[in-house]
Amino acid sequence: MRKWSVLLLLFPLFLSSCKKEEKPITFESIEVYFSPKGSAQSAIIRELQKAQKSLDIAMFSFTSKELGSAVIDAYKRGVKVRIIMDQGQAKENFSRYPIFVQAGIPVKLLPVEGKKFVKGLMHNKFAIIDRKTVITGSYNWTASAEEINYENLLIIHSPKLAEKYEEYFESMWRKAGDGI
Repeated sequence: MRKWSVLLLLFPLFLSSCKKEEKPITFESIEVYFSPKGSAQSAIIRELQKAQKSLDIAMFSFTSKELGSAVIDAYKRGVKVRIIMDQGQAKENFSRYPIFVQAGIPVKLLPVEGKKFVKGLMHNKFAIIDRKTVITGSYNWTASAEEINYENLLIIHSPKLAEKYEEYFESMWRKAGDGI
């Protein structure tokens, strides 16, 4: 009986030591879009036009002329733009990769060919704007995603969530390679 009472007294201490100190991530707002033809592309363009300081993009497939132009416009406005793309997709027809490079935007590629520690696809589809907004979902920035495919897109206004995505982006940026 005494063992149980000691255990019952110690149990709350055990639970309190197991609690994470991390506070939950809060959101100012979340917008959701679906495609085909669900206005996802125009929502992304609206957010890109709001960018003032930074725009970090990790995109598996990026072929949309309209979204590519919005990214270049942000860069020309003085927004610090960085892009990580999938190595294989960057080589595909209609890829915006060469246009971004020509515009002077820093673009890195994953996986890095010839490096054993970097394998698999760079299959992410997200952007971080001004370290406060995250755009993510299954939606590649392509014409097919807007017009044909069944996709989802979330625009999440949350500096805390943006911070988590930024940490992940930075880890990929350090591993990624320059050029095709």
